[in-house]
Amino acid sequence: MLRHIVMVKFKDRDAAPQISEKVKQMLVNLEETVESLNHMEVGININTRPAAFDVVLTADFDNEEGLNEYRVHPEHVKVLDFLKEAVEKTTVVDYWV
Repeated sequence: MLRHIVMVKFKDRDAAPQISEKVKQMLVNLEETVESLNHMEVGININTRPAAFDVVLTADFDNEEGLNEYRVHPEHVKVLDFLKEAVEKTTVVDYWV
């Protein structure tokens, strides 16, 4: 199984809680539309330190092909388009479980 982890930090610190909720819902909905996505968890950060990220997602796929299908899936692209203006920084890790 291939695990895909992404952490996102938003530019607007005041709006981060609202943006985080919207992003969480958009991401969770992908489980219903992206066939190659086996499971996804989305967490909203409760840590208030400046170095903390706002949202973390963990997504599981059978293989790299499945992850690549997810990356270009139209519903996932909508999430990426929504995030473009709001994101300050992202961190990504993909590894075999």
